[in-house]
Amino acid sequence: MTQATTPAALTRRAQRESGTGAPRRRTTARGALGEVLLWVAALAGLICIVLVVLAFTAHITLIMFRTGSMSPTIPAGSVAIVQQIPAGQVHVGDVVTVERPGQLPVTHRVRVVEAGASSNERLLTLRGDANAQDDPAPYPVSSVRLVRFAIPGLAPVIVAFGNPFVLGGLTLGATALVIWAFWPRTGGRNKRNHETTEGDPGS
Repeated sequence: MTQATTPAALTRRAQRESGTGAPRRRTTARGALGEVLLWVAALAGLICIVLVVLAFTAHITLIMFRTGSMSPTIPAGSVAIVQQIPAGQVHVGDVVTVERPGQLPVTHRVRVVEAGASSNERLLTLRGDANAQDDPAPYPVSSVRLVRFAIPGLAPVIVAFGNPFVLGGLTLGATALVIWAFWPRTGGRNKRNHETTEGDPGS
């Protein structure tokens, strides 16, 4: 009796192993890819949270360079990390962003620092690294945004993320990824139960 059933059991075991080996490898690879994508999404979310916290606690924000007036130090298309500081902490050689009433802010290098009308005000003479002359007039400021460092070529990426179609596509993609990653997978379990039933010597 034992000698008659052993080959059949071995055959069924070989069939199960040969039939389920490839899907298991595919499932493992799919799960690993899902985990990587989820980690990337989590990292992106963490970066956003950190930037929001820094904006409120350390007055650190981002600015984009649309022109090349600070080239080659900061070429057009760069994104700079800036921190708001009192004008009294500004030194010659710093790269700062100052506000201009009725115009866009300007980000240039400090050439001269002079006393202003009050103790916390300064007159800053600025010039872009790519410009041959200083800006037309000094800027009276009580605070500026100091450029800490810049990342070339990042501005187009940030602009693209601001596109509503891109944001909508990313939102849908992230939603689909989360659903796909956490969707219960019962196919493999049912298949294993089915194979166990078929392989039962008493059936």
